[in-house]
Amino acid sequence: MTPLRVALVADYREEGWPSMDLVADMLLERLRTEHEAAVAATLVRPPMRRRLSLLAPGRTLIVDRIMNRILDYPRLVGKLAGSFDLFHIVDHSYAHLVHALPAARTIVTCHDLDAFRSVLEPAREPRSAAFRAMTRRILSGLRQAAHVACDTEATRDGLVSTGGVAIERTTVIHNGPHPSCTPEAESTADAEAARIVGGGGRIDLLHVGSTIDRKRIDLLLRVFAAVHRDRPEVRLVRVGGAFGADHRRLAREFGVELDIVVLPFLDRATLAAIYRRSVVVLLPSEREGFGLPVLESMACGTPVVASDICALREVGGDGAVYCPLDDVEAWKQAIESLLDERRRDPAAWAARRGRAVARAASFSWTQYAASVTSLYERVAGRAAC
Repeated sequence: MTPLRVALVADYREEGWPSMDLVADMLLERLRTEHEAAVAATLVRPPMRRRLSLLAPGRTLIVDRIMNRILDYPRLVGKLAGSFDLFHIVDHSYAHLVHALPAARTIVTCHDLDAFRSVLEPAREPRSAAFRAMTRRILSGLRQAAHVACDTEATRDGLVSTGGVAIERTTVIHNGPHPSCTPEAESTADAEAARIVGGGGRIDLLHVGSTIDRKRIDLLLRVFAAVHRDRPEVRLVRVGGAFGADHRRLAREFGVELDIVVLPFLDRATLAAIYRRSVVVLLPSEREGFGLPVLESMACGTPVVASDICALREVGGDGAVYCPLDDVEAWKQAIESLLDERRRDPAAWAARRGRAVARAASFSWTQYAASVTSLYERVAGRAAC
């Protein structure tokens, strides 16, 4: 049987969304190594065309990003319409590209509903008329796609209940952790992590992710400050770029500015080493579609304290501890309980780490690619009818 020709339509690399890049890259790798008889996958990821940002070298301006998304990328994929059997848009925020493609042969992966909040929940996220118009076009593309793959049941439930997508046109396919996420030592990466983080005997609490509002960096800082008052030996390590001005101000007000290490997004091996050397990973997000840091940290054997929201419980299972959003005291007690367990009861701590690793082992990119391949075959069969 001739393999299905599938175009994996990925984000512009220049936009800097590591989780979206990870999905595209891991899917491509697994399709090519494990499903080559069924799928001939081609990655579509054009370089971003510079316009205004030529005037500011090294920067990608928002105007350039918008023009590339709404003008250049649709033109490019439109020219490819006859070259592939199926198209898979791996980031829902690019779903407007469905309008330039044969919708009956196009699949979109939806990672969360955040991109659509200005339309679905306008009172909670007021935006300009132009922004809402762009969002409506993205959402209409998603609705027209042949099928939508969702990272979690939580995301699918929201998409069906508020996004206007019929449940029979959705499938839940969980992500996996990067292969570098393992509890086993990796000397080169571990040495690099030690070099950039230092330590001096400090106990590291870790946060991984961007500083967008839903990540609740304000809560992260409040929780860390509360723990630090009791345990001055703790330190916060944050991977994901610089704090905003408001976050820096909060850190100063709480007196913890000098006890925080802020790192940029890191290569996967070094990030895994940072997970391994940390004692607890914190994820205080108010909304997540999947919560990849929960899975990555568990795969590295590092316990997690996360917000008690559906998506994070779906991923973390019994491998994580959950706290109500904004209950700083509950977060403080949960973290300090873990720190005490680590010091006083090594057997219980080892068992906890083992549960985390076991939970993470139920997710993999091999399983992801197998489920995606089955979805391709179903959609291709329908499109051929």
